[in-house]
Amino acid sequence: MIDVLYFAWVRERIGLPRERVQTSAVTVAGLIDELRAREDRYAAAFADLSALRVALDQELSSFDAPLAGVREVAFFPPMTGG
Repeated sequence: MIDVLYFAWVRERIGLPRERVQTSAVTVAGLIDELRAREDRYAAAFADLSALRVALDQELSSFDAPLAGVREVAFFPPMTGG
């Protein structure tokens, strides 16, 4: 099981701040594919990956990163400077 956290508009589209997910995905991209297949709200949230960032166990990562040993995956829009 992996804790999946959603922030900002990702949370708004999915309707949840977090959930525990049972996954057979090997990479973040595989997890996203599984989530997209669940319901339209997930498909909408993950429609444009260029508008998303991901962190694994609170460290910025990439979509091709492996999930082995990961306890938490967070999805959020890019941060803006200021």
